[in-house]
This record gives sequence, C-alpha cells and structure tokens, in this order.
Amino acid sequence: MTTVSMSIKINTSAEKLWALVSDFNGLSKFVAAVTKSTIEGSGVGALRTLTLPDGAQVVEKLESLDKQTRSLSYSIVSGPMPVENYVSFMKVLEISENQSELEWSSNFGPKGVPEAEAKKTIEGVYSLGFDGLKNLFGD
Repeated sequence: MTTVSMSIKINTSAEKLWALVSDFNGLSKFVAAVTKSTIEGSGVGALRTLTLPDGAQVVEKLESLDKQTRSLSYSIVSGPMPVENYVSFMKVLEISENQSELEWSSNFGPKGVPEAEAKKTIEGVYSLGFDGLKNLFGD
C-alpha cells in the first residue's frame, strides 16, 4: 500500500474549515480540478460524482463522518485515477480561534502506473485543494 499524507494551516476557525470540508458535495469549491460535483444520497454511504476538466468522472463514496472529531473518510468507487483500493481521510484540527489545520491523507495501490507516479497524482490533487483553501481564506 502507498500512503500520501499532507497538511496545511489555514487562517480561519476550525468550525468554518470543517463546514467547507465536511460538505461532501462541496469539493468543487476548493479543488480547481473539479469542474462539477453532484451527489446521490446523504450522509455516510452517499456517492459524489466529480467531473474533471476533460469531462472524465470520478465517483467517490463517503465512508465515515464524525462531527465531534471533525474527520471524514471516503473511497474512490470508479474513475480514471491511477489508483485502486483508495481510501482517503480528512481531519480538521483547531490551532487557535482563527487558525486551523487540515490533515489530508490516503492509502491506495497504484493502478497501471509506477507507484511514484500514482503518489504524485494524489499529491497534486491535495496541493490543488490546499491552494484553493488558501484562496478562499487568505494566506
């Protein structure tokens, strides 16, 4: 299994960051590679379909959502990503009243590409998300 783990400090409260991150249909608000997001169902078990700039679609399933610990996990059900058995974890930590941290990590196997390439792809997605969060909340 390959693991990617990244984090970023954001200049906003943990509550505000969690409100954005926990919206399972809201990834397009901060990840530039997602041009459209639709959702089927609600809560744990919900499926979101993310449309990418080239029209390709990634379907992800919400596996867990814990408001108390401000954490969630999701898996990739289908799509063009070069990974298999992908499970991702997101957690929001409070640093201070106006600063929080997002931890974003995943475990997966590479699919059809070398491990380093699969890892680079996932790191690229997380970096896009972090850039989007910085744009929304300021550096």
